Amino acid sequence: MSRSAKTGFSPSSVTADDLDLAVRLAVTVLREAPPDGWDGTAGSLEWDCWETAEHLSDDLFSYAAQLGPRTPPLDGEVPFVWARRRPGGPANVVHVNREAGPAGLLQVLEASGALLVAMVRTTPAQTRAHHVFGISDPEGFAAMGIVETLVHTYDLAQGLRLAWRPPADLCARVLTRLFPDAPDSMDPWRTLLWATGRGELPGRPRLTTWRWDGTPRT
Repeated sequence: MSRSAKTGFSPSSVTADDLDLAVRLAVTVLREAPPDGWDGTAGSLEWDCWETAEHLSDDLFSYAAQLGPRTPPLDGEVPFVWARRRPGGPANVVHVNREAGPAGLLQVLEASGALLVAMVRTTPAQTRAHHVFGISDPEGFAAMGIVETLVHTYDLAQGLRLAWRPPADLCARVLTRLFPDAPDSMDPWRTLLWATGRGELPGRPRLTTWRWDGTPRT
């Protein structure tokens, strides 16, 4: 039985609107964070919450950039310089001016998300571009951006002590698109956390390694 039959969700494509929703929901939740909480560790990550939000912004920006050239590279990333601000920190193109505070941090997140939303809306569906997990298409990059947003907001919510539970149908669509072998009879949000190494499912241990499959479906 398909995931859509078991969960009641339609097997629709992942869209730019889905990505826009994910980013908007994340920013709305993160605006409730205490101003002094951003230096704490983000969930199970080794980064603090500020670094994790920068990394999420960088993910969204870099996915947009991959789709940007008239002929996107298929054998590597668009050659920006990624740099770490400290040993063990995330290697980013996007770094936020600390003087802008949490409001500025979330503004950068919104802007980076908007760039990817725009690229997914305007890039022809037949376009292919590089990702470290394999060549993908605009729908795949939208789904990747959504997963990055949902799970890193989960990491941030743990560190900032916020409640975070994204819509089940959104989780189901990105599971279908990027994790086709994930179990399809359980709660989609819990399953997405399991598929990204952040939780357990009944009868299934927590994953220590994982990857998605962004291969174009058409």
